[in-house]
Amino acid sequence: MSTLRNQFLIAMPHLKDPNFEGTISYICDHNDEGAMGIVINRPLDIRLSDMLEQLELGGEGIAMPVYSGGPVQIERGFVLHSPLGDWQSSIEIAPDICITTSKDILEAMARGVGPDRTLVALGYAGWGAGQLEKEISNNFWITCPADSAIIFRTPDSDKVVSALGRVGIDYHRLSSISGHA
Repeated sequence: MSTLRNQFLIAMPHLKDPNFEGTISYICDHNDEGAMGIVINRPLDIRLSDMLEQLELGGEGIAMPVYSGGPVQIERGFVLHSPLGDWQSSIEIAPDICITTSKDILEAMARGVGPDRTLVALGYAGWGAGQLEKEISNNFWITCPADSAIIFRTPDSDKVVSALGRVGIDYHRLSSISGHA
């Protein structure tokens, strides 16, 4: 089995699932047991400062959005970041992209000493064994190599188009009608 770890997963225009319509997800893990990713272009109506205040960590004035990372465990926080750093619960996904789930990274961000580039999400996207592969074969998703610049520096409204453009696909020319050749 080839892994989709460190790939983008882009919803096809005909995917009308409200959790994923119009999304781009970053695949953090993919193995025989399933896949886990973070949606990177769905900001919530809360700012990081709001979240840090709720956790009593300070961080006033941090206007960074918090994202809806997916429909699973929406109360759980995930931080995609670069560089790796020395956090309690971090996994390096690629040389320039890591994920951390421990509170110490949020404490550091509140003090202004967190990682250089971050994307904070609540919840994640998850697929059971073989589920994602089946959805890809049914033309619900396009995959392409991930790029940290798209995760951390590209405006949310441009992430899908930018990722597909890197592999020569014009998103606006994709059909909302699926089929198999």
